[in-house]
Order: sequence, then structure tokens, then C-alpha cells
Amino acid sequence: MATFKITRVNTTPFEGQKPGTSGLRKKVKVFIQPNYLQNFVQATFNALGADRVKNAILVVSGDGRYYSKDAIHIITKMAAANGVRRVWIGQNGLLSTPAVSAVVRERVGADGSKATGAFILTASHNPGGPHEDFGIKYNMENGGPAPEGITNKIYENTTTIKEYLIAEGLPDVDISTTGVSSFEGPEGKFDVDVFDSTSDYLKLLKSIFDFPSVQNLLSCPKFSFCYDALHGVAGVHAKRIFVEELGANESSLVNCVPKEDFGGGHPDPNLTYAKELVARMGLSKAHSEPNPPEFGAAADGDGDRNMVLGKRFFVTPSDSVAIIAANAVQAIPYFSGGLKGVARSMPTSAALDVVAKHLNLKFFEVPTGWKFFGNLMDAGMCSICGEESFGTGSDHIREKDGIWAVLAWLSILAYKNKDNLGEGNLVTVEDIIRQHWVTYGRHYYTRYDYENVNADGAKELMAHLVKLQSSIDEVNKVIKEIRSDVSNVVHADEFEYKDPIDGSVSKHQGIRYLFEDGSRLVFRLSGTGSEGATIRLYIEQYEKDSSKIGRDSQEALAPLVEVALKLSKMQEYTGRSAPTVIT
Repeated sequence: MATFKITRVNTTPFEGQKPGTSGLRKKVKVFIQPNYLQNFVQATFNALGADRVKNAILVVSGDGRYYSKDAIHIITKMAAANGVRRVWIGQNGLLSTPAVSAVVRERVGADGSKATGAFILTASHNPGGPHEDFGIKYNMENGGPAPEGITNKIYENTTTIKEYLIAEGLPDVDISTTGVSSFEGPEGKFDVDVFDSTSDYLKLLKSIFDFPSVQNLLSCPKFSFCYDALHGVAGVHAKRIFVEELGANESSLVNCVPKEDFGGGHPDPNLTYAKELVARMGLSKAHSEPNPPEFGAAADGDGDRNMVLGKRFFVTPSDSVAIIAANAVQAIPYFSGGLKGVARSMPTSAALDVVAKHLNLKFFEVPTGWKFFGNLMDAGMCSICGEESFGTGSDHIREKDGIWAVLAWLSILAYKNKDNLGEGNLVTVEDIIRQHWVTYGRHYYTRYDYENVNADGAKELMAHLVKLQSSIDEVNKVIKEIRSDVSNVVHADEFEYKDPIDGSVSKHQGIRYLFEDGSRLVFRLSGTGSEGATIRLYIEQYEKDSSKIGRDSQEALAPLVEVALKLSKMQEYTGRSAPTVIT
């Protein structure tokens, strides 16, 4: 058995190692600086404290982006030196973010042990490669992201760090082959367990959904299906789940081989970046597809986000979570006993609110960041939740879950079509959405992203919007000069959230303008980019009149868009005449 000793390495702090809502994300060139990753990992161990680190079992895996394998070896050696008992690694270092959460919560080791936390190596939907992004975040024993109390401590530690611990003499473990490697250190035995990336996750999903029912749908000659992993880690799970378990044709899978640079693409599942899927589904302006599949879906780099499409039909993420909530009890066995409650992030449209009111469910509006949902779920107050940024999930884990969302939609389609698989027309994705709008009303909704804008200009724009809020009368006067056909603003604020579970208060979570007719404008600075600033503008209009729910979304929202851009002086502050992405 190989032995190792513990070495203390002197180091000095790096500026800017403050984790955002999803961990620390920077360019690869930043992470590969000597001691940069090591400082952050040691700061994390120090923040967790000896009681959470000594004899712990940690999961260390990620989306397979460039630098992941090097990082896994570094973290493994540092874990050994800090007294961790065992490290679990998905084969080839690959585990989607939802699969990591599932492994932490569900996997049981050969000796009955369970994981106590996880380092997830991902920058989510950001590009990968030597000149692109890398990221790392820590998840707790509930399988969810570390709370602010921990992430603030991590950051504080990065500003004062003087040394880190690493195991000298511990070889790089072969992570391409499953099995346990054992080593001897000064404090006893240390194991590295490389395990199958999908088995635990699949077992959990099979306990939630009626797989035979979905299998019947996928085997129906009238039903066709397409899944695009955008060369992210979800491709590892997709083949096993959709093809081997559910019987889909392998040709249904697109870009399902994980690549360190995501094939040179941007692994963000939206209409701009999922070009191949969008074309296949008949939604490309440049390419006409004569016979698109009935159902299509895409994942992001780490598999926690999803985009759902019908034949020539885009499902907004806000509508998606509302429709899953409205149909979950009938279509998904896991929810057959009823929903505990539902929640959405503040910028997400109010479609879910209307469903909650209709079904008499507990409802919560939280800041952007999955940890806020996690608190509600841990307290047994929330079953289904979602974000407009293509994130949907439930209390089966403590992360959003792209494949869960796809299986939820396939389950709803299977339930609606249980009597139509032989004769008759299938109930389509579009049918389900349009019927939902008739029942609950339609929330016309769009998001404009201005990526990598000058950070000072972005801050000035947000300060300008806050200042405007001091006089609603003045705001309405400005709006009427821009568009007389837009409703009056009745309330404007910076969203603030007091967590009903732990009492913590989150301030400055987005600037809101709420209109008399239920419309909303929301402006937010996003923390998920690796450089510059990203301004997200959310525009929503509610329509209850069933004769007006079939309009083109951009056309219906045009007056509010004009108001938003002129009120915020977007071009003046950012120098941008158009957004980078519209969803």
C-alpha cells in the first residue's frame, strides 16, 4: 500500500476569490496560476472546520471541462492531507451537478458510509477550454450549495491564507476505471473510490417516475424525441437513461459525448446557443425542417439546466415549471400524495403563482440562487421550484435537475396520451401549453441579457434605476412620454428576502417595477459570468383574456420593451444597441 506524508506549503492570498451564487468562476488562465486553486480549497476546508473535515467522505467530480482532471488530483491530495477519510469520484471525473447532489444524499458505501459534502468542478453554462471558464463550488451534506455563512467564511479565509496542506507521495489515481485505491497516511488509511457516474442518479429517478409509462410513449411510432447535451456531462447520463432504460433510439441523442471544450460551443440551453436542436425542432429562421420531432430538450454543461421544445414550439422556463406543478400529482408517482408547496425565483414569471393560487398551494418567491429553495425543501415546505434561467427541480435533491425536468415533461405527455398511443392524434407539447393558458392565463415573458458589459457602466445603470424609484409619479410621467399605452407603475423597489427558515435577509436582489395590470420590469446584475458584468432585463405581461393569448410574444411585449430600454438608458450606460441574448 502506497504511503504519503503531509506537507505544508507557504502561500499568499489572491484577490477576488469571493464565491458567487454558484461558487467561484474565473478564466482557466486564472485558475492555473500556482496555488490559486489550492488557496480556495484550503480556505474551504478551514471554513468547514475540523468536525466537518476529519474522517469525512467527499465527492469530487464535475462537468469534465478543461482543467477538471488536474483539479480533481489536486483536491484529492489536499483532502488526504486535511484528514478526509475517503474521496468518491465519478468515473472519468464526470458527474452532473444534480447527480452529485443525488450521490451525496443517496449513495451508500460498501461499509454503509455516506458522503458529507462535495466539491463540484463546473462553470455551469459558461464555455470551456484553455481560454474559457473554470469553476468550483462546495455542496453540503444535504446535497445543496453551501449557505452564505460558509461562503462568506471561505472568502474571508482566502484574504488571509498563509499555507495549505497537501499529501506528498500520493500518486494521481486512475479515474478512468472504477474501483477503490487505498493509501496510508500519518493519520491512517485514505481511500479513493471511483464509481459509475449514473447508477445512483438513475436509481433515484426510477423511484420518482413511472419509467414503463414513459417507455410506452417513446416506443410509440407517432412520437419522436430529441435530446441535445451540448457536449456536456448530461450526455453520460442520457445514453443510459433514455436509450438503455427507456428504449429511445440512439439517433435521438445529439452532442452527447462530453468534451473538455463542449465542442467549441456555448453549453447554454437556449434558443441562441442550442442551434442544432433548435433547427431540428423546426424553430430555426435560417433552416426549414419538414418533419420535426414531437419533443426536444437540451442541457447545459453540468446538466442542471434544461430547455424544453415542442414541434416548432418553444416552452418558456417560467411556463415549464408552472405546467409541471399543475400536472405533477396526476402524472408523476412521486407527487401522488400532493405537493407541499411551490417556489420560484423573483425574476421568473408569475405563471407559477397563478397555479399555486388555483390549487391552494403554499407559494414562495425567493432570490436567484438554488440554496434558497433548498432551505424550503429541507423544512418540508416546497416540492417543485424553478427559475427563468432554464432551471427546474424538486425536493428529490438540492440542485436544479435538467434530466428530471425532461422526464417530468415526458411523464406529462405519457399521462395525457395514455389512451392515444394506438389510434387518434397525440396531445402535443403545444396543446398542453395552450390549454394551460386558457385555464390560467398567459404570462408573456422575455429576458434580455447584456453580457460582459463594462462593470462601472452597469453599476451606474442600476444606481440610476434605484434613484428613479424615489418618485413613482415621476416614473409614470417618463413612461407616458415613451408609451402612452403602457399601464402605470404602482410599486417599485429593490427586492429583499427574509428567509422563513433561518431568518437570514438577502438585500439588493434585483430592481423591480410593478405595473397596475400585473406587468413587471426587473433589472438584475448577474454573478454567473467570469469577467465583466452581465445585466439581465426581465419583461413580463399577464393576459387573462383568452382571445389575446395567441399573440407573438415579442410583439405583445414591444411596448414594455421600449419603456424598459428608455427608462433605464440602457444604450447610454452600456454602449450596447442590442442584447447579447434574447430568451
